[in-house]
Amino acid sequence: MTEDNQTFIARSFIDLFVAPGAIKPREPRSVIAARYELCEDMAQMLVDTAKATLFDLGVAESDVLERVRRGLLVEGSVVTADEAGWVVRRLAELLEWPALEVGQNG
Repeated sequence: MTEDNQTFIARSFIDLFVAPGAIKPREPRSVIAARYELCEDMAQMLVDTAKATLFDLGVAESDVLERVRRGLLVEGSVVTADEAGWVVRRLAELLEWPALEVGQNG
């Protein structure tokens, strides 16, 4: 068994690669695994930044998450819009904050 076969990929992330009405992802597992690792690492790295922003600016948790989301959506970002939404949802989960409302997280 290769290392790639042992990597757990959240179903919510795999779903980003499944077209509406399709059953199978449009990318191979190796691509999805690499993208997942990038996005999971990004969410983990943003935890301290999000906490500091909450404290420093004294804004609501949803405002912090929205700022992160907008930052991930800038031109030249290493993540797609769907991946940015997933990163923000995962960040909220890691922080035990409420997720952004459906219309807010792209």
